[in-house]
This record gives sequence, structure tokens and C-alpha cells, in this order.
Amino acid sequence: MEDKLEYIACRVDKNTKIKDNIYEIEFKGNFNGKPGQFYMLRSWNMYPLLSRPISICYLDENKITFLYQVVGNGTKKLSLLHQGDEVKLTGPLGNGFDIDKMNGKISIVSGGIGIAPMLYLVKNIKETLNKGNIQIDLYAGFKKDTYILDRFEQFVDNIYYSVEVGKGEETVGYITDIFHPENYDMVLCCGPEPMMKKVVNMCGDKKVPLYVSMENHMACGVGACLVCTCKTKHGNKRTCCDGPVFSGEDLVL
Repeated sequence: MEDKLEYIACRVDKNTKIKDNIYEIEFKGNFNGKPGQFYMLRSWNMYPLLSRPISICYLDENKITFLYQVVGNGTKKLSLLHQGDEVKLTGPLGNGFDIDKMNGKISIVSGGIGIAPMLYLVKNIKETLNKGNIQIDLYAGFKKDTYILDRFEQFVDNIYYSVEVGKGEETVGYITDIFHPENYDMVLCCGPEPMMKKVVNMCGDKKVPLYVSMENHMACGVGACLVCTCKTKHGNKRTCCDGPVFSGEDLVL
């Protein structure tokens, strides 16, 4: 049964700065959502005109958490919220990842804020499938500073990461430089389009199944406006409702 669309006015419980321009906002309550789905958030009346789509980072029976990057007026307004401030949430939206399709050795590949939906994803894979033959490795790429990697430790077997600007003993470069899809039965990916295009090509060359969570700009979030259209081998699709999760084999990037 599909999740029921909800329009919720709720109060901020926490809104914490994690790194420069990276924030985590949390709301207490009973929320719904599958890994890879998102909510539309707004804390303003008139301007900006549009709500902001933010994927579920973590969800349990008591709270929902969103990890977001400040990139414009909307996310800037979200970053200035304090405990008790009201935010309107619409969701859950989108299709999400199909956990039932997952088996064997799985690689999670993320770039930047694309790591956000992967935490709830690996939690669900481990807790839902609970199979001894499931192995999950995380590959996470960052511009400069890493974040929330420690939260993955209880859900994944190995963590590999890279930074584009190194300061110490980190692997310097792109995460795709150290990722080898032929070592896995399935790959799940989210991040900036150039990185995802590289992963799509790598997995295609090695014939490894891949599912990608797209990060297109969205306006309405429910498929009415066509702002978030992306190209696939089966024609144009709406990221907000046909996705955001697509088979890498179907995408045209």
C-alpha cells in the first residue's frame, strides 16, 4: 500500500550546524517514508515562492531528520530556524529505493550532500533484510570536510571516503577513483550529476545493476509542473514522482 500524502505543520526540535553550510534539522513525531523518498519543507509565507525538497536522512518511530546544504534563499532560511519554530512539511514524496530487490554485496556511492538519503537506506537494508549474505560498503566523496560517516558504522561493513581538497591522510581526489563496481552485485548512488554520470558509465561497462537517486531541481514535488524532468531511454520522466530513484541503465545523463 502506498504511503498517504501528508501536509504537516510541526515545530523544530533541533536545527544543528554540522559543517560549513551543512545543517541537520529534526522534528519529533510519527512520520512515514521509505528510503529515497523526500519531503517538501517551507518555513516562510511568501518568498521564496517554492518549498524545498529534502530527502529523508533518518526516520524512526519518534522523529524524522533531514540533512541539507545551504545553497540559496530557501535553505538559508531553514538554517536560521530555532527550536519551536514552525515548518510546513509535505510528504512523503517520490518512489524511493526498492529494498526487496537488494541482495549480495552492495555498494553505496555518494557525493557531497548526496550522502543524506543513504543513512536511512542502509538502516533499512540491514534491518529489513537481515540476511547473513548481505554486505554493504559505503563510498563517500566530499569537497573538503567529511560529515556523518560515524553514523554509518553500525549499518555498513566498510567505509571508504575521499576529499577533493586534502588536509591530512585522507584519500585526495574523486570517490570514483577508488570505487570498482565489478566487486559488487549492486550499486546504489546519489550525488552531483557529473559523479553519477561517471558511476552510471562504470556500472554499465561492468554490467553491474545500479539504482540512482536524482537530485534535480523541483518546484511542486507532485509531478504537476514538469520542472524536474529528466531524460531516460523511455522518454522524459518527472524526478519528483517517477523518481527520484531510477535504474542507472534507463537514465540518459
